Amino acid sequence: MTRRAPIVLTRADRDRLLQVVDVFRAKGDGVLVAFLLEELQRARIVEPHEMPRGVVTMRSRVRYRDEATGEVLTATLVYPGDEDSVLGRVSVLSPQGSAMIGLSVGDRIAWRTLDGAERAITVLDVIWQPEAAGRFDL
Repeated sequence: MTRRAPIVLTRADRDRLLQVVDVFRAKGDGVLVAFLLEELQRARIVEPHEMPRGVVTMRSRVRYRDEATGEVLTATLVYPGDEDSVLGRVSVLSPQGSAMIGLSVGDRIAWRTLDGAERAITVLDVIWQPEAAGRFDL
């Protein structure tokens, strides 16, 4: 595996995601949030108004490539419970969601699944980002 691209999170996203991690760990689902927690711990934290454009934040609409299949997908990154495959809403707890949070356009990230397979995605575009749109209330 290669070195992971640096990631940036807003303080608000990091704090909310740490709460999600705590809830799932308390329910005995720590394995489900392990990758997300790794990503949260290595992130550089900024205030929402300091978030650079082109970075994947919560509720961003993202175009990315699945490197295993070459398929280009579009998704909105959402909190658990808001996911909907028909509407293209991907939970931050999914491997793709945990992988893309905090990445910038052009970044690629690889990870190992629980069964040992390597997966990777590349962020092609951040179509819409709440912070860039001045939406700090989401």
